[in-house]
Amino acid sequence: MAGAVKVLTALRNHWKKTTFGVCLLSWGGSWLYGRHCDNLLRRAACQEAQAFGDQLIPSSMPLKKATVFLNPAAFKGKARNLFEKNAAPILHLSGLDVTVVKVITGLLRRVDEAVFSKIPIGFIPLGKTCTLSHTLYPESTNQVQHITNATLAILKGETVPLDVLQIKGEKEQPVFAVTSLRWGSYRDAGVKVSKYWYLGPLKTKAAHFFSTFKEWPQKHQAALMYLGPTERPPEEPEVKPSRPPLYVRLYRRLRLYWSSPPKEISQEVTPDDWEELKLSTIELSIATRNRQLDLTRTEDFMDICIEADIVSKGQFVNRGSQKMHDPHTCPEGSQCIQASRCILQLPEGTEGSFGIDNEEYEAVPVEVKLLPRKLRFFCDPRMREQVLHAAVQ
Repeated sequence: MAGAVKVLTALRNHWKKTTFGVCLLSWGGSWLYGRHCDNLLRRAACQEAQAFGDQLIPSSMPLKKATVFLNPAAFKGKARNLFEKNAAPILHLSGLDVTVVKVITGLLRRVDEAVFSKIPIGFIPLGKTCTLSHTLYPESTNQVQHITNATLAILKGETVPLDVLQIKGEKEQPVFAVTSLRWGSYRDAGVKVSKYWYLGPLKTKAAHFFSTFKEWPQKHQAALMYLGPTERPPEEPEVKPSRPPLYVRLYRRLRLYWSSPPKEISQEVTPDDWEELKLSTIELSIATRNRQLDLTRTEDFMDICIEADIVSKGQFVNRGSQKMHDPHTCPEGSQCIQASRCILQLPEGTEGSFGIDNEEYEAVPVEVKLLPRKLRFFCDPRMREQVLHAAVQ
């Protein structure tokens, strides 16, 4: 009894050290428990991958060639050498600050598009701000679980076609994006959230609140020209017909050579039916339909959201917090346009930046063109099943 009293007395006399020790032990226990849970997830994923491999190898199933990249990516040392030895095209990445838009742009610029578009892409999300991962893999608050889901999805081989945006300025080479282009006040405030890290959970609201101290209302004016949706062509068969025998090919060439040239038939070229629009908005976004995949739709288009430029400061702060979680939210009262191609003309002296797949680019006049079903990405079989089930309904 006396020993317990002495311990309590010592703890009371040194309450600061006691409080610090309790907090340290609590944090350490939580960290160790988290590491233990992560190890269990990794072990379960390895066991599932081993079981899948045991089924694959005896069945003599052919292994498909694929391109795999990390985001942010770090192709260094043995990892880089391993990828370079494979036949799949890989963009050499020199640093850790690499985003999806940089990888896709580099690959489409340097590799034959017709060849590369047929090779599935494996995407392992190591970052925290990539919206592409929400399309391909189930939602998960655990980063280790998210990575293992992506890795197992690549092993299982299920793929979905995704649209790509080709964004071209007047001078620069085109940039390719798989999610969206954003231009406006919400994007500008969102990139400053990290500066208010010391405010903890209030940092998002603080960034948007301080943004309202600028000229208000904040208006972004431009001219927009766009073309409507295009009809979706039928899917190309994955298995090409076998090549005809040599004598058949020779006969076709000889017949083509000796036959009289066909008469040229003049075809009238119909001009594109461009729609013109003057806009004044607090934010403009041009996004693919990759977030709402529909494999059975008959038209290809991208979504253009033009938000109203009249919004109160309170609405701006609240809506800005929502857009941090879902940047593609198109609020009520916005003008929504479906287009396959558009030209955005900005007034001279326009300042600010575009956000293209969370990467910052200078705001200049651009032409945005939709490349439907341009790339195939590996996805979780559960996500593909959801897409197919929604299409049937």
